[in-house]
Amino acid sequence: MKKAVVLLSGGLDSATTLAIARESGFACYALSVDYGQRHAAELIAAMQIGQSLQVCDHQFLTLDLTVLARSALTDPAIAVPIYAASPGIPVTYVPARNTIMLSLALAWAEVLGAQDIFIGVTAVDYSGYPDCRPDYINAFEKMAQLATKAGREGNLLKVHTPLIDLPKCDIIRRGIALGIDYSITVSCYQADETGYACGQCDACHIRRAGFAAASIPDPTHYQHQGK
Repeated sequence: MKKAVVLLSGGLDSATTLAIARESGFACYALSVDYGQRHAAELIAAMQIGQSLQVCDHQFLTLDLTVLARSALTDPAIAVPIYAASPGIPVTYVPARNTIMLSLALAWAEVLGAQDIFIGVTAVDYSGYPDCRPDYINAFEKMAQLATKAGREGNLLKVHTPLIDLPKCDIIRRGIALGIDYSITVSCYQADETGYACGQCDACHIRRAGFAAASIPDPTHYQHQGK
């Protein structure tokens, strides 16, 4: 089996991406990063997802971006905004996050002898982040060929983005067909320590709307529902 490094945050999209990589016949190596995000619930979810989908190995790296990247996701002094459909890049954008994550995945892929990386970015139902778009992914892939020993020797890397053109409802339908238990995933920007979602942020709004559009009951645990 060909090896692939899969970036696994613990959210709905990355879980679906892992399931797709596995279905495609790859031996999956999951990589999750604690970068100083507001809560650890998504990392706990990532561990559960990795176990349920039987990854070959799962690495958890700690990289404190709170000292470099100001964002509502890394700085508790910046409030996570209630969802508002407005243009522009929101304060939940973490500077260079996907570039950093992909670079870590690239390093591990080269060590593993893997030529494939999977990342669950989407350019349809998302918050407008610049590092979730096709032109960015294409540019990173080209850079990877120049920046690595493997690339220079002709072992070209492919960055797979199986969700990039899919609306959230189609992502959910695909994941359900692959047997994903979305109740263990955490997408909320400000989930509590047990993983219960706020129900108000961009991520919660997009996720809830996706389940509604897919006509699938939303299994998300929301804080207002009680515990």
